[in-house]
Amino acid sequence: MPLGFADRLSTIAPSATLAMAAEAQKLAAQGIRVFPFSVGEPDFPTPAHVIEAGKRALDAGATRYTAPTGTPDLKAAVCETTKAYRGVEVTPDRVVISCGAKHALFNVATALYQPGDEVIIPAPYWVSYPEQVRLFGAEAVIAPTEEAQGFVLQPEVLERLVTPRTKALILCTPSNPTGAGYPKEALLALADVMRRHDFWIVVDEIYGDLVYGGFEHHSLAKLAPDLLDRIILIDGVSKTFAMTGWRIGWSVAPPKLSSALGTIQSQSTTNPAAVAQAAAIAALRGPRDELERMRVAFERRRGLMVDGLNQLPGVRCRMPEGAFYAFPDVSSLIGRKAGDVVLADDLEVARYFLREAHAAGVAGTPFGAPGYLRLSYACADADIVDGLASMRAAIERLG
Repeated sequence: MPLGFADRLSTIAPSATLAMAAEAQKLAAQGIRVFPFSVGEPDFPTPAHVIEAGKRALDAGATRYTAPTGTPDLKAAVCETTKAYRGVEVTPDRVVISCGAKHALFNVATALYQPGDEVIIPAPYWVSYPEQVRLFGAEAVIAPTEEAQGFVLQPEVLERLVTPRTKALILCTPSNPTGAGYPKEALLALADVMRRHDFWIVVDEIYGDLVYGGFEHHSLAKLAPDLLDRIILIDGVSKTFAMTGWRIGWSVAPPKLSSALGTIQSQSTTNPAAVAQAAAIAALRGPRDELERMRVAFERRRGLMVDGLNQLPGVRCRMPEGAFYAFPDVSSLIGRKAGDVVLADDLEVARYFLREAHAAGVAGTPFGAPGYLRLSYACADADIVDGLASMRAAIERLG
């Protein structure tokens, strides 16, 4: 038999966000100032008390294995945080600590999805949701949403897409890539549909603490406690506490599913790093004033980014409720000419902005939204202002 790779690799694509980040890094390595709008990573340092907790943990010997699904102390801290900031009371047997929220989602995909299953995913979606579904042979059923309706899944659309093969629904609020948050009324309406059908409900709340303009984040698990034995909450410290490199996320799921997730993790990564778990405890139980300072800064940057985008010729952008992404419609730039080259789609528009404006955004197509771009405003105010000016100049050069 010739050497080769598993057939499952043909069903998935590389991460578009990381691919754009890699292209931006190549330009930066040449000494070019690149405006870092591609990667969803806070530019703030991890809070000092969290770093100090990590140092103390290393000095105390946090260099060995822990329980495969996380330390009891971190699980307890997750339960405390879930109750305090999501309004949901859970027990440690529902918690599995993983190497980031993406890892938690991968564990869920491994445990639940198989050939013949359908998983409903509202578009625009985070690029990894459908890829993880397809990796395990299931079908990603894309549910359209409308910008005019806030990019929020409508209950009648969900009802129409549910079939006997539906294994799960994946929701993200606030959303990556749109920043759209689900209002309470929208979640309650979706819950009415969920009660009529039997499928898992995966709710990614990694951006739940990053909301602006008076928008209030609501957890579906709090609004619909009768569905708790079908709800899987995904969360972590990466975005809220600027701890992307520490790689700590978690799932909160029914105990039997959490046991299965633990079995999967015990045969793959085993435990997340002991020192990172200690630091996460300090983040969850420590003061939140630094978090609030970051949130206020993101809200200011949201205004800079969205207001600036709406002043660019041919670009319009709705104001997002949370996360740190703007999702402008650039469809009017498609078909314009850059020299002798026609910008045929949003992928070409994104490449043009990187090449000519050194602004590293990500095209909407990989997120299921052709004609849009995703721009992260998790960067310095000066990068936003100067990057938008560079984009304006690039647009004005188009034929």
